[in-house]
Amino acid sequence: MRRSDSKLRKEMRNQALRRYREQRDRNRLAEPGIHQMALVLDHLKPGFSVPKIFRSAEAFGAHEIHMIDIGPFDPAAGKGAFKKVPAKFHDSFDSCFENLHERGYQLFTLDLGEGCQPLGEVALPEKSAFIFGHEEMGISFDRSSYAGIECLTIPQVGETQSLNVSVAASIVMYEYCRQHGSKTAGNR
Repeated sequence: MRRSDSKLRKEMRNQALRRYREQRDRNRLAEPGIHQMALVLDHLKPGFSVPKIFRSAEAFGAHEIHMIDIGPFDPAAGKGAFKKVPAKFHDSFDSCFENLHERGYQLFTLDLGEGCQPLGEVALPEKSAFIFGHEEMGISFDRSSYAGIECLTIPQVGETQSLNVSVAASIVMYEYCRQHGSKTAGNR
């Protein structure tokens, strides 16, 4: 039985990789969303959260998603959103920062640390980019090395003080849309 289980797992991985390659090819034709918000996924685990973030980004009309050193993932959990939201691939945070900074984006990290402003108390600029770090290790860079990156926090009352990164991304996108109005494809 183990041999057939191993073959089944291998076939499932191969199918996921085919879906990834197919949707990544289609992603080249993706149109930016109606909002000027961008997401930066900094070294996230390529599994479950990344396709869920694409799904929410498509639902909230995100302009684009920047992925820093994230390998192939199964896009199935994203319900086709990986081929609809433009993705930009980077090997390091430097190139992502330069791209967004040159285009006038205000960058924000999310953290539980001191000195972070509560999400709902900050007026988010129209061109906002939200950086989500690795689920266990956080962001891959020293924030103080990059001028102008601000820190936000999502206020929580429970003892756990932790949200799944895809849930946190959805909350941030909702707050951005709340502040900038609910645009629809018909009233860009």
